[in-house]
Amino acid sequence: MPNEPIKILAVDDIQENLVALEAALDQPGVELVTASSGLDALEYLLKDDFALALLDVQMPGMDGFELAELMRGTERTRGIPIIFLTAVATDERRKFRGFEAGAVDYLLKPLDITILNSKVAVFVELARQRREIANQRDELGAALGRLRAYGDNSLLATLEVDANLRILNWFKGAERTIGYHAQDMIGLRLQDAPFLLDEDRASVQDAIRALLASEGGRAVQDHRFRRADGARREGEWYATALPRSNGSHGSIMLSMIDVTERRRAERTQRLLIGELNHRVKNTLATVQAICSQGFRHARSPEDFQEAFTGRIQALSRAHSLLSATTWDSASLRHLIADQVAIGAIGEDRLRLSGPDIDLPPELALRFSLILHELATNAHKYGALSNETGTVSLSWTREGEWISLCWQEAGGPPVVKPERRGFGSSLIEGSLAADGARIHADYAPEGVRWDLMVPLITGSECAPCDEPETAALADVPASDAKVCAEEAPAPAHVHTSTPPEPLPVPAPQSEPAQTAALPSLDNLRILIVEDEPLVAMELAMEIEDNGGIAIGPASSCEQAIGIIEQAHPDLALLDGNLNGERIDPVADALAAQDTPFAFVSGYDRQHLPANHGHRPMLAKPFLGREVHAVIAELAHEIRNTAG
Repeated sequence: MPNEPIKILAVDDIQENLVALEAALDQPGVELVTASSGLDALEYLLKDDFALALLDVQMPGMDGFELAELMRGTERTRGIPIIFLTAVATDERRKFRGFEAGAVDYLLKPLDITILNSKVAVFVELARQRREIANQRDELGAALGRLRAYGDNSLLATLEVDANLRILNWFKGAERTIGYHAQDMIGLRLQDAPFLLDEDRASVQDAIRALLASEGGRAVQDHRFRRADGARREGEWYATALPRSNGSHGSIMLSMIDVTERRRAERTQRLLIGELNHRVKNTLATVQAICSQGFRHARSPEDFQEAFTGRIQALSRAHSLLSATTWDSASLRHLIADQVAIGAIGEDRLRLSGPDIDLPPELALRFSLILHELATNAHKYGALSNETGTVSLSWTREGEWISLCWQEAGGPPVVKPERRGFGSSLIEGSLAADGARIHADYAPEGVRWDLMVPLITGSECAPCDEPETAALADVPASDAKVCAEEAPAPAHVHTSTPPEPLPVPAPQSEPAQTAALPSLDNLRILIVEDEPLVAMELAMEIEDNGGIAIGPASSCEQAIGIIEQAHPDLALLDGNLNGERIDPVADALAAQDTPFAFVSGYDRQHLPANHGHRPMLAKPFLGREVHAVIAELAHEIRNTAG
């Protein structure tokens, strides 16, 4: 142990001599062990470690020479230095025998205390140094053992690289993580290492050279690597420079974590957070639009409160259905059942006919509001406003289209409304952008609504290799509101053919460069938005401020078609259209030098990177904010033309 005293063995058959030695060798940290015979000395030598042995030459029984020879014959005591103490003159022959037995010196009695202490001090210091070296050796061995155990058992891939970027050590953790064995890696230069990607090899070597030249000696670096099976992975490398005795860095210890799954999870998390943010803000914008539009059409505060609460409940129940299927689809029958559950439709007065159909999320939300509006109108003015009227709701699926018929009977005589209410606007506006055909028949015996709606809407449309052309897609949007029974959809529907966009105003007769600059009162503004109610709200804000709303377009293909045909003055773009990125539309507008702004629930980092300088209006928005963005874009037109 480091704090144990250094032991010296003194052997003499005369007790007075041993007492004198004890008094002479009273050095700190030194313990003198005395023995009066050779046998006693051998017993002590077997039990303890000694830095020096002081042996009297002439002793009865076993003299000093014989004891020395026995010590040299045993592995345990072979390395103990011996100083012979003698009271008689020693000839050269006896000296030679003593040195041959292992003596390092002879001292004559009576002893010179100063000389004795000096010689003993040398061997004590040597013993201390040997002990310190042994301790350091043990500590270094333990540290190396721990390092080896750590490198072999750790989940990290650990390796050591020298100053010449040659691999010195390759631990088991590196074998498990990267896949290459130590015998194949040790001795390789990094420039030849198979686990580094060719495009990253130079940057990895430069980073390690920089660390060798730095004073800090530590760094965390991100480098990709290739496993032995060929898979590309992402690694987080913890590098530490190991110093040489002269203070320079002699090697680099690298410990790498495979962070491929973590980085993928982080990217997914950012994507999900962004998508959640987008959905929440889109929902809030939809609620805002319901509130705003409902307030515009309400006859009284009580009427507004009742209508608004019912619409929110309808949306809420649709969201619950979609959540139960992880936002995959919602059953049409379940949507109808929810309307019955909240009392919008009496179960005994409702006749249902049709197969169970799963609606995609966006269509499910729109259908929930449509069913609510139909039921609310029936309660207020139609078949459900008395005790005897009934509602017949039937639907069929024809290819990728759903044909739905709402027929009321037994209610008061029907009179066509003099003004267009929010319910009618919501029903037609929420589906028209997807190419649906909607027709309302206000026959005296009962209102009838016929809807022909594509199950795959907007950017969800899948390509189709069949040559047939869909009859519905060929019908101009201005003529699309006809009864479903008069023009049923064919059995084979070409879902890749986009519906015609809504009618748009003709462009100005003179090019914008030569004609008078459009003022805020006559700007033609394209709305690209897949949420019908939000699009309605934007259109209302535009029109309230004297602008002309174009669209809305609910897919990139529709939007680009309108841009090419109508050449709008300005555009307001949603950040995402049913999962379709808005980048192509932004690029098309930029190519025509058409100013545009984003109206999105996403944060800016989720919008097209090439157009990060464009203005952004966050959902939900205020009317004055829409007007301010349009004014900013109009000012941009004037500055460009000027």
